Amino acid sequence: MIRRFFTVGGFTLLSRITGFFRDVVMAAVLGAGPIADAFFVAFRLPNHFRAIFAEGAFAAAFVPAYARTLEQDGKQAARSFADRLALAMIVLQVALLIVALVYTPEVVRLLAPGLDASRFELAVALTRITFPYLALISIESLIAGTLNANNRFASAAGAPVLLNLAMIGTLTFAALFPTVGHAAAWGVLIAGILQLALVADDAERNGFGLRLRMPKLDEPTKKFLKALGPAIIGAGGVQLALFADTIIATFLPAGALSALYYADRIHQLPIGVVGIAVGTVLLPEMARRLAAGDEKGAAASQGKAIEFALLLAVPAAAASLVIPELIMRALFARGAFTAADAAAAGQTLAAYATGLIPFVLMRSFVAPFHARGDTTTPVIAALTGVALNIVLKIILMGPLAQVGLALATAAGAWLNLALLIWFARRRSFPRPGENTSGNSLRLIAAGIAMAIVLFFAMRYLAPHFAKMTTLRDEALLLALLAIGGAVYLAAIWALLGRPWVRGLVRGSERPSKP
Repeated sequence: MIRRFFTVGGFTLLSRITGFFRDVVMAAVLGAGPIADAFFVAFRLPNHFRAIFAEGAFAAAFVPAYARTLEQDGKQAARSFADRLALAMIVLQVALLIVALVYTPEVVRLLAPGLDASRFELAVALTRITFPYLALISIESLIAGTLNANNRFASAAGAPVLLNLAMIGTLTFAALFPTVGHAAAWGVLIAGILQLALVADDAERNGFGLRLRMPKLDEPTKKFLKALGPAIIGAGGVQLALFADTIIATFLPAGALSALYYADRIHQLPIGVVGIAVGTVLLPEMARRLAAGDEKGAAASQGKAIEFALLLAVPAAAASLVIPELIMRALFARGAFTAADAAAAGQTLAAYATGLIPFVLMRSFVAPFHARGDTTTPVIAALTGVALNIVLKIILMGPLAQVGLALATAAGAWLNLALLIWFARRRSFPRPGENTSGNSLRLIAAGIAMAIVLFFAMRYLAPHFAKMTTLRDEALLLALLAIGGAVYLAAIWALLGRPWVRGLVRGSERPSKP
């Protein structure tokens, strides 16, 4: 399982690295002005719906159902189950796409009502280019789910790299398009085609390729649909909070949407590389163990996942809280992206960072419910967190602008995680590992030590690096990260010791007999 974490996390890291270069190109070419705001609206819309209908709700219901069918009924039954769902999904996505293309102005006006006339017209035009990406990525998600349940994670984890490369390619030739926003939007659509082709080829070569069949309401399908409904509601609730970000930010001064976007890109790095990677591997792992009656092994897997996620997330949270503006300046302050833009994005990043730990751990605490076919309980937790999130956004948008939106998002995440833990205790789920709670506190203590050292090192080193004429911020950031990383590793060694490190690397035991 740990090896699979590294496989998914490694490819996700590659995706985030190429995504960083994509964002550097976008920041230099698009900047943080009206065209950028219009594109980010067009880019967010299919991604919101993707999280509801594809990678979010669908994966939560499909992967455990497919893994359970595979464990209990064999490969052929699981493949038939996936084939029938594929045809139903294609029909649904085509219908949704037609409606979206016909009513694009109304959708954009509903979700971004604060755009002025010029930004609104451009957002509508760009959304009509980007929205077909939803249909392509939904089919890709189904195929990726079958691959993940069969312990093949590489192509699905690496597919997002193609999105970044496609957008870099079209932005490089932006002069050939009506606007830079059009170039970025066409890159999104091209990426959807490439991502689907990649996972489809992997599935075909390994015997998991789809063969479309008429849907049938058999027992696996009934269980899937029973889990899908609550999952859609839950994913929709989470996306509602993100929609609220977009809606409210359109009423804020120009550049607020862009500050949210660039801060969120850095914030999402550990969430994607660690949190989502861990959840992607943990869900089928727990589903298979529970299907085999191995409750103890499932809990041990969850414990290892939590500790592994915290190991990598804690230093990211420390750096984002202590040196956020330096991070944004070093990564993006060039071309059309100014120092003032970096300052605004840095404040937003620090606000997001207050909720990084619950965001990274969320998948690890949702997995025990989804692996048991329970998608309703996580929905209750998610919607409660969303309610707090939206209320705080409305309260904080006035005094804190986009920083208030990010703080509200963090508060909702903490409430969501707390409720998941409480519900798991009420359901008497086995505790995730014998020493997970104590080890988690030690990891957080190591992160606090790193944050304190970063705080004082920043104030001591900044005047010395100020004398440099080029790459000043980049060099200072690298120096601080080296110092902070060394302190974090030393603290881990002191607080947890060699046995913990060796135990984490070895991973959890093989499934025991029921």
